[in-house]
Amino acid sequence: MAPKASSATLRLKQDYLRLKNDPVPYVVAEPNPSNILEWYYVVSGPDDSPYAGGYYLGRLVFPRDFPFKPPSIYMITPNGRFKTNTRLCLSISDYHPDTWNPAWSVSTILTGLLSFMLESCPTMGSIEMSDFERRQLAAQSLEVNIHDENFCELFPDLTETIKNEIEKRNVAKASEEQSPSAEGSTQETNMLHSVFYNSVVIVAFALFIYLVRYVLYNMNIE
Repeated sequence: MAPKASSATLRLKQDYLRLKNDPVPYVVAEPNPSNILEWYYVVSGPDDSPYAGGYYLGRLVFPRDFPFKPPSIYMITPNGRFKTNTRLCLSISDYHPDTWNPAWSVSTILTGLLSFMLESCPTMGSIEMSDFERRQLAAQSLEVNIHDENFCELFPDLTETIKNEIEKRNVAKASEEQSPSAEGSTQETNMLHSVFYNSVVIVAFALFIYLVRYVLYNMNIE
């Protein structure tokens, strides 16, 4: 007889408390307030990886007989490692119920997910991309996530962090765009100064020639 849904609910509540007391590095997770069998997680790209600076939203869907059966795992934010909105074939997911261990917790699942993400082994739902392309997606992930309703609702602190980072990027970009204009203005000013100086020199030289001719002319008359 399959365990009741209340058993899964109790276990997930326990896992949530453990996760809060002992967070998983680079990963945070929150259950859907209206359905504890659905969780959302966010992976923060480790600094020594092509995902550095990126934030990747994903989803866990737990069966009613959890922890006796594994959850479905999805990645939502484009990342260059896994397809988005596709069930991922991992040893900790429902693709491999034969390798699932009921003793594994949500923390175990998130730790395993991060490990798979940082590897390069192909699996069902994985994709091949260069590190350069993954870094580009990491940079783009900020804008993607702040437009995701679940991300903003469940992870307000991360949302604020991302908004601040985007603002810094926009300020830096504006400064870069202004710099060439300022440099061009300086060059134009210098050019005008040079033209003015050269004009003065030419006029002065012309006056000098005129004066010399005038003096010589007067000397000849005398």
